[in-house]
Amino acid sequence: MKEFFGLLKKGNKPSLTAAIINTFIAIMKGVAFFFTGNVAMFAETMHSIGDAANQYFVFIGSALSKKAPTKRFPNGFGRLLNIVLLGAVLIVGVMAYETIVEGWHQLTEPVEAEGFIISVVVLSIAILLEFFVLYKAGKEILHEAGVKGGAMAPLTTSFAHLNRAKPATKLVFLEDLVATAGGVLALAAVLIAHSTGFLQVEGAASIAIGLMMLYVVGKVFMDNARGAIGETDEQMVNHIAHILTDHPDVRDIRELEVVKEGEFLHVETKIEVDPHLNIIQADALQERLAEIILSQPSVDDVIVSLDADDGETHWKHLSKRPDQLHKN
Repeated sequence: MKEFFGLLKKGNKPSLTAAIINTFIAIMKGVAFFFTGNVAMFAETMHSIGDAANQYFVFIGSALSKKAPTKRFPNGFGRLLNIVLLGAVLIVGVMAYETIVEGWHQLTEPVEAEGFIISVVVLSIAILLEFFVLYKAGKEILHEAGVKGGAMAPLTTSFAHLNRAKPATKLVFLEDLVATAGGVLALAAVLIAHSTGFLQVEGAASIAIGLMMLYVVGKVFMDNARGAIGETDEQMVNHIAHILTDHPDVRDIRELEVVKEGEFLHVETKIEVDPHLNIIQADALQERLAEIILSQPSVDDVIVSLDADDGETHWKHLSKRPDQLHKN
């Protein structure tokens, strides 16, 4: 139990922040739905419950994925985060289904809701809180990508670097992006229904929110399915290949693999060097190369093997040097 709580301290902080805030939002929306019966509010309640549950799972999964390798699991627990996320998105999927069904009922058999002021106030507060979480997640994406920007960068530049973010941070960002947009949509639906009497708009908004939730389910599921199988990080392969080929003692790269292990990267490479190096020189070079690779962003495990240069060029698919990456 002591080890478990110790690992929790290493959990993804944006997901914990988002989970706590979404718990409060879900309770607030649930109470509002109880008093108003507003279908758009029901959709938002389901959305916030799904987000909160999801983010608690993500936080715990990200913490457990940092558990040290054991004799039984020598490769560590990095991919545990991907497995947890695959299970977590199912919750959002169920909530999305319920949201769409309830929206369809309101669309086909509209019912007038009560408590207009309550709905407007609750949704307005929720939008501000969701926007705060979205902004914080955007800042974390920039931090993880090693990118600096101005005050608006977390809401603009972060989209361009979304693929460089950790899986948990990416999930929080996508969920709260949809949550913020869904809140605005629900608020607009409540205002239109109240001012025009067109009650079906609340059902349409509920269905739209459910479809946005399904988009997040599909996006996160595919990303983490690839991660659970073991996906190559092509950008980091190119980055490390440039570092190795620029090193004066490296003649050629025979093999280079960079595989995502949850939030971290596993690097395995075979390098060709001067065949006249003695054992001491080769050992020192092997350690230097491992240290250089290990200092790169998110790299947690490195295996460097050396081989004598055979005079042939093996590594030919070196692409244009990527932007400079920074160590987190």
